[in-house]
Amino acid sequence: MTLRTSYTQDLTLSRSRATIGWYALLLAVLVALPHFAGEFYVGEIAFVFIYAIAGVGLMLLTGYTGLVSLGHAAFLGIGAYGNAILLSKGVPFALSLPLAGLMAAFAGVVIGIPTLRMSGLYLAIATLAFGTVVILVGEKWHSLTGGFDGFPVPTPTVLGMRIEAPEGVYYLALFVLVVVLLVAMNILRGPLGRAMVAIRDSEISAQSMGIHLAFYKTVAFAISAGITGLAGALFGHYVRHLAPDAFGILLSIQLVTIVFIGGLGSLHGAVFGAAFVAMLPQAIALMRDDLPFGIGRLPGLEPSLFGLILVLVIMFEPAGINGRWQKLKYWARNFPLHRRAAFRRQKSYAKSERLR
Repeated sequence: MTLRTSYTQDLTLSRSRATIGWYALLLAVLVALPHFAGEFYVGEIAFVFIYAIAGVGLMLLTGYTGLVSLGHAAFLGIGAYGNAILLSKGVPFALSLPLAGLMAAFAGVVIGIPTLRMSGLYLAIATLAFGTVVILVGEKWHSLTGGFDGFPVPTPTVLGMRIEAPEGVYYLALFVLVVVLLVAMNILRGPLGRAMVAIRDSEISAQSMGIHLAFYKTVAFAISAGITGLAGALFGHYVRHLAPDAFGILLSIQLVTIVFIGGLGSLHGAVFGAAFVAMLPQAIALMRDDLPFGIGRLPGLEPSLFGLILVLVIMFEPAGINGRWQKLKYWARNFPLHRRAAFRRQKSYAKSERLR
């Protein structure tokens, strides 16, 4: 929970210089981290950065505009294949990366326009169908995508250096994440972001204030898909070999889990949720042998845990990890004069539950 002291506070990127100092310190630690951590940990943190970029993209659509998508893995795949194909044709990485994002953004417009009148469950089903179509195209268009044989991702060159080691992907993903966060923060504090939030809260009220629903929904889809496409391009360099079935419904559910577990309507929540979702499979792998009664050998353990955790978060902490973090900060700042009522569980509503 944020305690505001002026009307201009929402227009600034940061509340105070101290906050900027903490972010600068965190960035310095992340830049220096590969020099102290092992190659495995550097690769895993790079994966967290990639998931965080995709989480920011979906957060703008779901957390700030109120449009639920179960097919966002398709935009991740479009960005990954688009970047890899362009690199294989000799396009420089400095061009292939933004072009991959633009390809995904165009696909977002394509899916956004026909679904303008949909919301809630119907929109989720439509985006899920779109994701299925994209996977089928990737499987059948063998001459372009390699089909089930997969598509090897060429090694990119940045400033004359080949990005091959996990350290290179780490710094590349960190740079893109910082840029994406800054762009998202500027969008949210401007007229576009305020229009998106208005649509999320009430479409009728937003329309009565002169907000063009079709235009802003389409723009939200395009921006969200474009950012997710950038994450897909980096994901391709992380895995180094693409296959269509890697961008299925399970990956889409993981992206949705990032948004809900991290905390709806929060860019911090996208990063927190990405760290949780990316690290959970590793934690499951480490604990498999120690789980009793053969639970660790059960098929489908990972998606079952994702679903269980998502249900528990919605039931007991709807604000997600970021909401709990904000409550802890509020408690520490006001202790021992904090109010018990400030820590009661707050209900959050899905789009289908709100009055339109």
